[in-house]
Amino acid sequence: MTMDPDYLPFHPNPTKPSYVSPQGAVDAHCHVFGPADRFPYHPKRKYTPCDAPKEELFALRDHLGFSRNVIVQASCHGSDNAALVDALEAAGDLARGVSVLSPDVTDDELKVLDNAGVKGVRFNFVKRLVDSTPKEVFIDLANRVKVLGWHIVVYFESPDLEDLRPFLESLASDQVVVVDHMGRPDVRLGANSDEFLAFMRLLEQNPNIWTKVSCPERLTQQAPNYSDVIPFARALVEFFPERVLWGTDWPHPNMKSHVPDDGALVDVIPLIAVTEELQNKLLIDNPMRLYWGS
Repeated sequence: MTMDPDYLPFHPNPTKPSYVSPQGAVDAHCHVFGPADRFPYHPKRKYTPCDAPKEELFALRDHLGFSRNVIVQASCHGSDNAALVDALEAAGDLARGVSVLSPDVTDDELKVLDNAGVKGVRFNFVKRLVDSTPKEVFIDLANRVKVLGWHIVVYFESPDLEDLRPFLESLASDQVVVVDHMGRPDVRLGANSDEFLAFMRLLEQNPNIWTKVSCPERLTQQAPNYSDVIPFARALVEFFPERVLWGTDWPHPNMKSHVPDDGALVDVIPLIAVTEELQNKLLIDNPMRLYWGS
């Protein structure tokens, strides 16, 4: 299976980061893709990536100085979580997962995922990546996984926030909701823009809503210099220190502008979490509480 001609593979030799993560640090947003000959990509996928198997992910974890991973099911595999489960079973207690579920998922299938270490379900609203799904489907899935103690992960872009706000607030009334990549703000508008302040208010008014302060490589207008994204992430870390997570987003699906160096991404951490206390919350306390129950 051939990847898309404009798809950029992950960095073959990322640098060793200057920043030394605290012992027990968690990369709380990463993926595994394939290998396609074992775990075929979904026939209705919007993109065909390069293979990025679990062995590469675990080697990167060790190289970057992290201890654990949260592996998130990506849209190229659809609701077939086989590659995710395979990676979780290989990692044992060193990884947890976030799944994508079909509306007709069975209780037995949910039990298999739960036993493998899945702790959440992802709802994707990025129109270029997935077909539209009625919100009623998501509500039904949220109710079904609630009894397992799972949380919800949502992926959307900032222009869609106001339309999604009532739905997100409804989910967050009795379940943790984690927003991917800071709700993908338009960094050209600045961290004081109405758009980003609306996202800040969402978290301020809903204590069950968390966010990942990840993906400067996707948001920046000046790659590989990510300084234009730092004010956004730093504000979230400082205002909501108990509800932020960080991840590499390896292997960086659908990057078109540049190939991110994962070591350089790790070196952004002390610029957004500027004290040891904030770094420990971001990298250890928060992900361990949400995914490992400790």
